[in-house]
Amino acid sequence: MGALSHIKVLDLSRVLAGPWASQLLGDLDADVIKIEKPGSGDDTRGWGPPWLADGEGQPTTDAAYFLCTNRNKRSLTVDITRPEGQQIVRELATDADVVLENFKVGGLAAYGLDYASLAALNPRLVYCSITGFGQDGPYAPRAGYDFLIQGMGGLMSLTGRADDEEGAGPQKVGVALTDILTGLYACNAIQAALLHREQSGQGQHIDLALLDVQVACLANQAMNYLVSGKAPRRMGNAHPNIVPYQDFPTADGDMILAIGNDGQFARFSTIAGKPEWTSDERFATNAARVKHRAELIPLLRQTTVMRSTAEWITALENAAVPCGPINDLAGVFADPQVIHRGLRRDLPHAAGGTAPQVGNPIHFSATPVEYRRAPPVLGQDTDAVLRELGRDDAAIAVLRDAGIV
Repeated sequence: MGALSHIKVLDLSRVLAGPWASQLLGDLDADVIKIEKPGSGDDTRGWGPPWLADGEGQPTTDAAYFLCTNRNKRSLTVDITRPEGQQIVRELATDADVVLENFKVGGLAAYGLDYASLAALNPRLVYCSITGFGQDGPYAPRAGYDFLIQGMGGLMSLTGRADDEEGAGPQKVGVALTDILTGLYACNAIQAALLHREQSGQGQHIDLALLDVQVACLANQAMNYLVSGKAPRRMGNAHPNIVPYQDFPTADGDMILAIGNDGQFARFSTIAGKPEWTSDERFATNAARVKHRAELIPLLRQTTVMRSTAEWITALENAAVPCGPINDLAGVFADPQVIHRGLRRDLPHAAGGTAPQVGNPIHFSATPVEYRRAPPVLGQDTDAVLRELGRDDAAIAVLRDAGIV
């Protein structure tokens, strides 16, 4: 029995932030029912190539993007714009613990599937709404997308080469990080609301906005601004508060140095054959190194190019100086630590063959994560879920013929 094996989740969300939250709840053993539009389903099913291959090596209609965030779910096709479809969702919500949705503000009220309508049927319901800008405020009616929010929320002002470097300019992060972080916040908030319900008996509405999450996750950079009044600028791979903490060239490529204290810097200086750096007042402390960054970094680059990446990593790891390679994804999934931790999984898929998955990073001692279901094909569980609601085969056939499921 997983940690959330007693929880039923009704997932009306699409694309990434909401499905990321519901996948995590599913990994924790919640019963997640994914509501999808008949005929097309979640938008990300079509966000390919690449496409998942079936048992004969032929491409399916499900994109890799969809596979990243929809395991451990059951797929139920329902047209929520039709009264009969709305009734199915209401019946499911009556018995559900959680509803998760990411429609525009007020979008589900027209169908009687908003929080107020469903909470009237099930006061214990925890209802999580994910939007770009929240349920109120001047931007509430706007649609929100990860790329847009990375720009508006300040992340792109901090990401990319410095203004005085070739190729300077704002950059988005290479994955939809704001969506991912919002999914994690949503999962955390849902579980907190469930714990509150255990004591109060009452559910509640969770209002979660991508913009709020992005600003909250600016972390030390936000505080650097709030304390100093000066907006941080792009610094490439450098760190605003720690030196050296960035990439450096080697004889055959690049490596990362992540030196977080003066003791580590002293050990690095010895291994690099530059023990005098430790006693140089410009470099002896981190505060001094930050101040004299422009003098130290060129000296470091002149030194690191004298050995290969592997030689540096071996020498520095033996001295407990944090360092590492810059892997592509082939290197990531071939890394012995990644392999040991089980971060690649292959699950049997309904279309035949297997669906590769990236493992959940949580390791419980008593309620381990289970990989029960590959991401479902569209409508894979429609009949089963409808039978649980009391529909017989004839009633299901009528719904299907009418295009409701």
